[in-house]
Amino acid sequence: MDDVVVVGARCAGAATAMLLARMGHDVVMVDKARLPSDTLSTHGLIRGGVVQLSRWGLLDRVLASGAPAVTQVLFDREGETKVRRIKPRAGVDLLVAPRRQVLDSLLADAAQESGATLRTGVTATDLLRSDDGRVTGIVGRSANGDRVEFPARIVVGADGRRSRMAEHFGAETLEQFTSPSAAFYTYVTGLAPDTYEFHLAPDVFAGVFPTNDGEACVWLIRPTSLLEPISTAGARRTAAFVDQLELLVPNLGHRVRTDRITAPLRGAAELPNFRRQSHGPGWALVGDAGHHRDPITGHGITDAFRDAELLATAIDHSLRDATVEPAAMASYQEIRDAMAGEVFDLTRALTGFPPPERFVELQIQLSEALEYEADQLASFPGREAVSHAA
Repeated sequence: MDDVVVVGARCAGAATAMLLARMGHDVVMVDKARLPSDTLSTHGLIRGGVVQLSRWGLLDRVLASGAPAVTQVLFDREGETKVRRIKPRAGVDLLVAPRRQVLDSLLADAAQESGATLRTGVTATDLLRSDDGRVTGIVGRSANGDRVEFPARIVVGADGRRSRMAEHFGAETLEQFTSPSAAFYTYVTGLAPDTYEFHLAPDVFAGVFPTNDGEACVWLIRPTSLLEPISTAGARRTAAFVDQLELLVPNLGHRVRTDRITAPLRGAAELPNFRRQSHGPGWALVGDAGHHRDPITGHGITDAFRDAELLATAIDHSLRDATVEPAAMASYQEIRDAMAGEVFDLTRALTGFPPPERFVELQIQLSEALEYEADQLASFPGREAVSHAA
């Protein structure tokens, strides 16, 4: 029996497994996908996510992958442009937006270097339980169809917003709403590699996140009904996306028109936003499986990193002294909800696309909340303090 089995080996699951392995626990990660592989994500990290990578000793690896260091942010409101340098705070002075196949693989590699085991091509299909109902492992199906079992003292569901593990656990949804907005994005070459861009107009929020291989993720978020010219364009969706950018945010649209689009258009509409019960006897949820928000606040990966550390700490205490498990896991959920609450409320407000003046006020409030969160994350014990604990 392993100490922990983590279902899902992308950024939330791999980070949790890495931290637990560094603490000296036996951890196995399983994932139905063959890694590395891409996943739906605009993948722009805000300061808190960069703080976590730095604390874990992984930021240099991300930069070495070719994801450029972002040192300034451009804000454009209906043609009025301001550029601001990223000031040092919480121990970092840059942002970064690695492609997900790069980031997820880097984290999975770090977990394995720390002692965790990775099994890909495995789909979790059921749970193992003791006579008193406690979760004691998972039942899975390998790529060739064989039944496999992974007994463990604690099972972690890190399998995304459509989490099957949450269903298996019977996790209660504590709070939820459906976003009234939609997002589309693609990749473009030729844009500035050192600048995040945010463009605002009535019922329009668009931007740029520079990423690996000289590309930049260019995205557009609007109320769902207003994006019908794109969503109904069929094979012309990419062309319709550029047409809408030129119409709505000309500063960005003209540059995208003259540069090279390198990938098909991707997107999602009216995503669920929720906060689930995060733990029970022998189980826990982390990342989007336990808490998911619309991408308008650009916080998903930072959420995953924050919650991975909170959960790994709670599991470490629980494995070392089983009598403290209920209190430790309850504390994980309490702290997660407290740290995430303000941004969850701001996400709800922003997806409603209030008038531009109010949208800007909410963005300022969001920026202040995210900077405060980065300070909190920077105050967590350093990675040396949790590495290979006795």
